[in-house]
Amino acid sequence: MADSIRVKATGSVSNLACGFDCLGYSMENPGDEITLTKNLSGEIKITMSGIQAEKITVNPDKNTAGKAILSMLSSLEISCGFDVHINKGIPPGSGIGSSASSAVGAVFALNQILENPLNEEELIIHAMVGEAVASGGFHADNVAPSLYGGMVLIRNYEPLDIIHIPVPAKLWSTAILPDYVVNTRVARQMLPNRVSLKTAVEQAGNLAGFTLGCVNSDFDLISRSMEDLFAEPVRKELIPGYKRVKNSALENGAIGCGISGSGPSMFAFSTDQQTAEIVAKEMQLSFKKSGLESKSYVSKINKNKPQILD
Repeated sequence: MADSIRVKATGSVSNLACGFDCLGYSMENPGDEITLTKNLSGEIKITMSGIQAEKITVNPDKNTAGKAILSMLSSLEISCGFDVHINKGIPPGSGIGSSASSAVGAVFALNQILENPLNEEELIIHAMVGEAVASGGFHADNVAPSLYGGMVLIRNYEPLDIIHIPVPAKLWSTAILPDYVVNTRVARQMLPNRVSLKTAVEQAGNLAGFTLGCVNSDFDLISRSMEDLFAEPVRKELIPGYKRVKNSALENGAIGCGISGSGPSMFAFSTDQQTAEIVAKEMQLSFKKSGLESKSYVSKINKNKPQILD
């Protein structure tokens, strides 16, 4: 059994317009690095570094990585102490799975140190427990793609049923992270408690169309289906320049654009790298017109699981 391990878990984009709380995909970058080292104290001790690390608590019961580790150790009935160092590559409140990345990296690293007592389906549960510390709810649309890689559909939560969606070979992702923060809990509290039957039917149709479009690499169907009737009509008000940014993506060749998670990050899909990079540039320019600097991440969808660094 190793005494120490360092892993990287990448960020993720969730909802994908039409799949509130049930669609997500893994990004190639950015990501969080988690170093887990056994200690003799019997306690979980967390230290932080990296982007906006000073904003994140080191209390293990309130830290997404710490809570995930505590949940996993409790379920295995193991009393063992660990030093946990989290090097943040994803700022909190970014909308690209910051809390999920830390939670996934933590359970993945712990499972490796303990010589893999749990399978991925079991690890997901503990990652969700950790991620809930930040989001206030149990959902897997960020933790599942971060752990599994690729694009996933959460068909059901009770029992948890996660399905891998085929990723079209020509699909490219653009994600834009503005220098702005949206509190995940606040963004969730804004959502309506009820939607009309008409709205629910339309959203179900969009979700089915998006999924079938991915299976068949039908980009026109994917494009037509990327409309959010649940969260985006409310959450767009939280993002300065939302309409301008979205229009700039679509006008420059993106097949779809929307809010990543609860925002403020936004994402777009394109069918080739050149278009994806042009879309990134134009989305950044649009954010700048609203007074926000931003970072862009252009890549294919990441199909890899968390990476063991050393």
